[in-house]
Amino acid sequence: MPVPIGRRELLAGAGAAVLLGGLEGCVTALGRERRPKAATLRLTPLRASTDRITRITVCTRPFRAQGPRLDTEKIGAKLIVHNYGHGGSGWSLSWGSSSIAVRKAMATGEREIAVIGCGALGLTSALLLQRAGARVTIYAKELPPAVRSSLATGLWTPDSRICLQENATPAFKQQWEEMARTSFQTYQNFLGLPGTPVEFIDNYFVSDAPESSRRRRAPDDRPPFAELQRELIGDLQTQSTDFAPGSHSLGARYLRRSSLMMFNLTAYTRLLMGDFGANGGKLEIAEFHTPGDFAGLREKTLINATGYGARALFGDQTLTPVRGQLARAIPQADIGYGLFYKGVSFVPRRDGLVFQAVGDDDYYGFNDDTAVADRAEADRAVNTIAGLFSGPGSA
Repeated sequence: MPVPIGRRELLAGAGAAVLLGGLEGCVTALGRERRPKAATLRLTPLRASTDRITRITVCTRPFRAQGPRLDTEKIGAKLIVHNYGHGGSGWSLSWGSSSIAVRKAMATGEREIAVIGCGALGLTSALLLQRAGARVTIYAKELPPAVRSSLATGLWTPDSRICLQENATPAFKQQWEEMARTSFQTYQNFLGLPGTPVEFIDNYFVSDAPESSRRRRAPDDRPPFAELQRELIGDLQTQSTDFAPGSHSLGARYLRRSSLMMFNLTAYTRLLMGDFGANGGKLEIAEFHTPGDFAGLREKTLINATGYGARALFGDQTLTPVRGQLARAIPQADIGYGLFYKGVSFVPRRDGLVFQAVGDDDYYGFNDDTAVADRAEADRAVNTIAGLFSGPGSA
């Protein structure tokens, strides 16, 4: 019986190009009806090899045990509205989180507002401010694709390291649900646009063992992260479908398929930047070392969307870095599905295939701010997925 897929399994990646063999029910010459053959799932072989890696990037996700910071702070003559600390859910929650920040900024009565930072939260904050009637300037040291948000995986994962379970209070859950639902609905407006900035794809969790005997994460004394999707927005998730060995082309393995939203970040970011400029938005390259540097800005109200940069800028030691490395590979136009296998996620982004080692528990990369690319890790990630198409029984 189909069951909802969990967040950990959502990291499996994505997939849409599924070829199902038809059920063959026909009548023989003697008039006897043949039994329908079982449907066979045939996934187009992925050209996964280390020589096709074009780039290895490292992103530092800004995790806060309490969840995103969305309060206001008075610094001199400036009112700062904070909008950062979303862990691995920055793009996923961006429209909902920025809606909250924009409401607070517009409540000041100011109609000339600054946004600090040009990543996922900065761009969505700026666009929503414009829609609310404000004149907006983005101040940023770097612009896409040089910002951390451009190095994200590009999957809809709204509760990916969003907070610790112990901090998921009823008030937080209510706010998170608002952010998740607002973002999900807003993303529907980007479906079907030129360049495919946003699309739904199929997602395959692959295992060498059936569900009942899959190895679980080893228990330890670290607190669990909040998992909120099933509890609060289960109606936004599709039901999963299981495929046993022999019913698909990946050999003697067990598959679970569900749908997932994916962001093709190159096209999506260009679209947001274009809309901001078309609406009269201004961009200024600026670097701020302390909050006192904001005194030189003409705007009295600012939205701070600096992500992990807020740790140094505001001295926010509640931010913990979570390292994420992507191995980018040559795009393959006929691949529209993604995979999760042995702690590795494959995502079929149109701007380059993405391979990422995510480990078997949510603490992989936690408290690691290393920004140097690890070629060995990249090769292992690619080779792990490649093994699905070269093992016994694979076709």
